Amino acid sequence: MLSNSFKSTLVAVFSVTCLLLSSNLSAQPEHAPGSGENKPEAPKINPSKIILEHVSDAHEFHFFTLSKHPVSIPLPVILYSPAKGWNVFMSSEFKHGEEVYDGYRLLNEEYVEENKLDEKIYKPGKIFAVDASGKPDTSVKVYDLSLGRNAVQVIISVILLIWIMNGVAGKYRNGQGVKTAPSGFQNAIEPVITFVRDEVGKSNLGKKYEKYMPFLLTVFFFILINNLIGLLPGTANVTGNIAFTAVLGIISFIVILFSANSHYWGHIANPPVPLGVKPIMIPVEIMGIFTKPFALIIRLFANMISGHIIILSFICLIFIFGAMNTALGWGTSPFFVALAVFIYLIEILVAFIQAFIFANLTAVFIGQAFEGSHDDHGHGDGHHDDAVIV
Repeated sequence: MLSNSFKSTLVAVFSVTCLLLSSNLSAQPEHAPGSGENKPEAPKINPSKIILEHVSDAHEFHFFTLSKHPVSIPLPVILYSPAKGWNVFMSSEFKHGEEVYDGYRLLNEEYVEENKLDEKIYKPGKIFAVDASGKPDTSVKVYDLSLGRNAVQVIISVILLIWIMNGVAGKYRNGQGVKTAPSGFQNAIEPVITFVRDEVGKSNLGKKYEKYMPFLLTVFFFILINNLIGLLPGTANVTGNIAFTAVLGIISFIVILFSANSHYWGHIANPPVPLGVKPIMIPVEIMGIFTKPFALIIRLFANMISGHIIILSFICLIFIFGAMNTALGWGTSPFFVALAVFIYLIEILVAFIQAFIFANLTAVFIGQAFEGSHDDHGHGDGHHDDAVIV
């Protein structure tokens, strides 16, 4: 019941967002009849810019644009320049890149295009110091230490994770779920914890699973919360950011290395292969140490960003066909909206699957790091998990 209500709410929010996005994309200036050859050309839809804008970091949570008025939540801007010192203010002071504030300008797509600036240097979304004429001055060094929407969302996810888990743990401390049946949200969380314990911890780590369960559960729920929040319109797709997944991968890499025993390092330094093959296998084994966390990083990043790109691509196709022919745009819109909603529902499932895969592969790699020790023979399914890695 809780799962169905959650899915229904997400679909409803997504549908409303599609309508708002539609009004935003279709809000193009109309041409007066009889204006002749000098009439201004209608702005063209650039799908790549629309998609990249939605999956990249920003100084605000932008939800939609209503009658050319953006509806968003501004975030703090923290700047340091050797020439200007420290400056702290809200991103709303930039008026979405339309105005200069305190000697700084937040570049947007329109400003870069109007002034024909090189996007490799003057990247939209970046803050520059300006000269007396209000133009970006690249000679003034600016260090942007602002809290972007990715950073803010990670903080929100951490707070949610601590709040949820402390609430569940508090019920167990009071005996609820131990002496009596679990209730409320505790009833929804307990099966998930049990699943991760049995299918991720015990099956891959054997007798040592309890030692790693706090780490594996934290990783699983932290990724899951960020995946689900990222499905809400206007939020950041944090797990679709390579920097975020890289940090998770590095943390897993450190845990794997500290879990390794002498048998693991001996297998790398002296692989059990014929002598003539050893010079080839040793570099391969050393590379394998780094390819494991790299696989974790890329797998999560690619899967989470691809779903968002596909959904936005379907929505953009409506307006691409509409620009070709109005009737074609209206006629194909139900089909593309249905496809976008379908992918959106799949993304809810993917949010859980990717959290599970990251935690499971981490457990597999940890199990391989200490497998072969005297107290872990037959500890679980570590010997046949190589297929999962591929």
